[in-house]
Amino acid sequence: MSPVTTALANYVQQAFTERNRFFEQFFLRESDILATACRAMSERFLQGGRLLAFGKGAYATDAQHVSVEFVHPVIVGKRALPALDVSALPVTWLRALLRPEDMVMGFGPPEGDREIQSILREAAERGAMTFSLPGNEGSYALKAPARDAFIHQELLEILYHTLWETVHVFFEHRELGHDAGDAAFLYPFLGQQKQETRNILEQVAGSIKAKVREDSRLRIQVADEQADRILNAARSIAERVARGGKLILFGNGGSATDANDWALDCVAPPHGYRPVPAISLSFEPANITALANDVGTEVIFLRQLIAHAAPSDVAIAISTSGGSKNVIAALEEARKRGLLTIGLLGYDGGEIVRSRLADHALIVPSDYIPRIQEVQASIYHTLRDLLEGISNAGL
Repeated sequence: MSPVTTALANYVQQAFTERNRFFEQFFLRESDILATACRAMSERFLQGGRLLAFGKGAYATDAQHVSVEFVHPVIVGKRALPALDVSALPVTWLRALLRPEDMVMGFGPPEGDREIQSILREAAERGAMTFSLPGNEGSYALKAPARDAFIHQELLEILYHTLWETVHVFFEHRELGHDAGDAAFLYPFLGQQKQETRNILEQVAGSIKAKVREDSRLRIQVADEQADRILNAARSIAERVARGGKLILFGNGGSATDANDWALDCVAPPHGYRPVPAISLSFEPANITALANDVGTEVIFLRQLIAHAAPSDVAIAISTSGGSKNVIAALEEARKRGLLTIGLLGYDGGEIVRSRLADHALIVPSDYIPRIQEVQASIYHTLRDLLEGISNAGL
């Protein structure tokens, strides 16, 4: 193994270890504050409040992700909570829609963004609860501890998954007039009896820390077992890009927002990175709804891939289950056309692994979707870094 190859392989381990240290320190410090913020959010939802999220550039995909998490919760039996992505025209939309009981989240780069802060300030003046991600003002203000854009965005994903999970606990707990119900498996200490609020906040804060530790365990497992696989996937992608190929990404729900983010990380990367040609089939609502309405949901990625694919391209499927029929159909077509196929998967890789539809299958071995997605974000950001390293090294 060449010194450069060894260095790149070691980079995966180092990158994941650095993330674990960083995330655990952050949530150890912030868990109490986040638990209190979640309780306040649950009260606003009970009052008819809505969550309105927006972001700029790649951070608009975080607003997309927040919206789908709250409207379409992955926990069976959880109610849909009103959330919207208003990134296209945040000022105009918020001025037209905002009510005092609402919540507003603004996502931006680690160095902050004056326009985002101005929008959040106006929302606060109208009575909204505001989340400045990052910033110095707001009901919750994240003073971005990471300068690395990818680590910053992964922190944001863990944070809003934490908000979503914990809001449901408070929302359905007896202290707000509801039983814990199906939320009990998330926080076993929440029973059917009304508990003293302070103790609940302490225990929820403890559960937030436990979730981050589980993330860390999964990252270490992935790094230990799949560092070489991640590097080999990066090499194969780089070879296709060097031949004029592009990345074609796709996924459903939260995985759709990750596909969109990965594509943006390629074409509009952080300062100093070289652009990589990429498209996301999940970024095409008109095409998706037309195909779903006229033909069926199973072809929403297949038909788009037929239109866009060239033999030198890379088809990248993001799926927490590995079993989505529309993702499988697109991978099968990509195989027929000679594309390199990559699967970013959860559980055991599902049907994609069993049918050997991915030349490179990168698997987060978990059965809980938020934790899978959080570690998947670390994988694809590390892949993006490796592409840059391979390109710079001329490998």
